[in-house]
Amino acid sequence: MLNNVKNDLNLAVIGNCSFSALINMQGRIAWSCMPHFDGDPVFCSLVNEDPKATKNNDEQDIGFWDFELIDGVKSEQSYIPNTAVLETILTDKNGNSLKIIDFAPRYMHYRRRFKPSAICRIVEPLNGSPRIKIRLRPVFDYGQTQPKITRGGNHIRYVSSDLTLRLTTNAPPVYVMNETPFICDKRYTFYFGPDEPLRQNIDVTGIRYLEETENYWREFARGLAIPFEWQEALIRAAITLKLCTFEETGAVLAALTSSIPEAPGSQRNWDYRFCWMRDSLFVINALNRLGTTKTMEDYI
Repeated sequence: MLNNVKNDLNLAVIGNCSFSALINMQGRIAWSCMPHFDGDPVFCSLVNEDPKATKNNDEQDIGFWDFELIDGVKSEQSYIPNTAVLETILTDKNGNSLKIIDFAPRYMHYRRRFKPSAICRIVEPLNGSPRIKIRLRPVFDYGQTQPKITRGGNHIRYVSSDLTLRLTTNAPPVYVMNETPFICDKRYTFYFGPDEPLRQNIDVTGIRYLEETENYWREFARGLAIPFEWQEALIRAAITLKLCTFEETGAVLAALTSSIPEAPGSQRNWDYRFCWMRDSLFVINALNRLGTTKTMEDYI
């Protein structure tokens, strides 16, 4: 079954040069550190799967966020062209389907880059009446502590001693808290990040963030100096490398994860969320050849 596939290293990345998240083919966020790359991995099922968790008793399966499509049998995933916005399409055994749009907001606002450490997820039906179950299970202290959960009219707070995160949504909060299956009959927007209220309607805000973020990445791609051959691959590589930079300091991360062995059976499983000069040089040289010299300037 589709929803039995959990940990898979074939992962897509979203981010905004402030933080990132890794998402598997089924739309599960399996890794994300907040508020920044070196922060607490509040989504860490990629390295923290509990062997005690079973299909019938999965309460020990923690550190992830997914939209489980009831009786799901098929998934398709791709980026919106020339952007860091990810689309996942899930289909069930009866042909009902839905689309998940994942991104981290990033665009120019008042001549400054708006890049909150927040994940925006938009879910909408494509065909029929798909039934979903929202499973949002962040953890703290590298998977050791489960949060205290409180709720308001349209938000849920996940509280620990050092960090509080907030989900704002137009979906019924009780469905999210109780993981109750329901029919996805309209567009639902989810904004997960700092414990701050949104000033506008969540659905309107989500669409505006999506449009602005798409425009930002398309402008980024438009400015690349790329040859005629292999344009799609080079644009995707450039965006991915850009997502591995921490804009506040100019650092270029060696990788977005920790504790993933370099090879099966290898003991080389260090935390790679650091800026190593050798690796950074390779990345900066590659981006410079594509015309993105601002990354080098920030790094220096």
